[in-house]
Amino acid sequence: MKKKQRCYKYLILIFLGLAGLNGMAQKSSKLKLGFNTLRGDNVVDMAFGTAVPNGDYSNPMFEIYMHFGYKRYVVPHLNINFSYNKFNIAFKDAFNEGYMSFDVNLEGTIFPDKKFTPYVFVGGGVNASNYFEQSEAKAQGGLGVEYLISDKIGIKLFSDYNLLFSDELDGRIYGNSDDVYWRMALGLNYYFGGSKRKVKTDRNEPTIINSNPIINN
Repeated sequence: MKKKQRCYKYLILIFLGLAGLNGMAQKSSKLKLGFNTLRGDNVVDMAFGTAVPNGDYSNPMFEIYMHFGYKRYVVPHLNINFSYNKFNIAFKDAFNEGYMSFDVNLEGTIFPDKKFTPYVFVGGGVNASNYFEQSEAKAQGGLGVEYLISDKIGIKLFSDYNLLFSDELDGRIYGNSDDVYWRMALGLNYYFGGSKRKVKTDRNEPTIINSNPIINN
């Protein structure tokens, strides 16, 4: 019961943090004016891949991993995002259990004005076993690449490193190091909302209005 209450507390803190960051995003949305970006303000994304642990058993195995999330751009180079992740942690002939994580990240898009761009992210979250019988706070960071195949859809490939603040992920406490796991996935981003392109112009740069003034005689 205490573990469930602790997990719920972590989830509440994450949602409050997400709400606060979303408010900041709305207040800062006008900062996007004056920049050129090919990407919309909002993103829903999904990905499928694999997860592999680094824990207290030998012979870690690659197991299935699924990711679903939402992103909100604050400025062209930066978004905040929340995701739900479902995956298995397994060691050959020793351990195989299902887990989920709820993650909040700050993500930096390196080239928002290009179809192809690398990106990096860092954040925190909650890792929990099925039915929340076990839960731990964690931190994560990762990197990836994305390529826009249309105005609204991007293909991405990414990997993240997850550090748990406990040594109980695999049910065995051994040594002084906390458990960690890696995840790698291929997925899609779907962009919507906001202006897809915002172009910064110089006041002295000719425009249609400046070059063809309307003169009343």
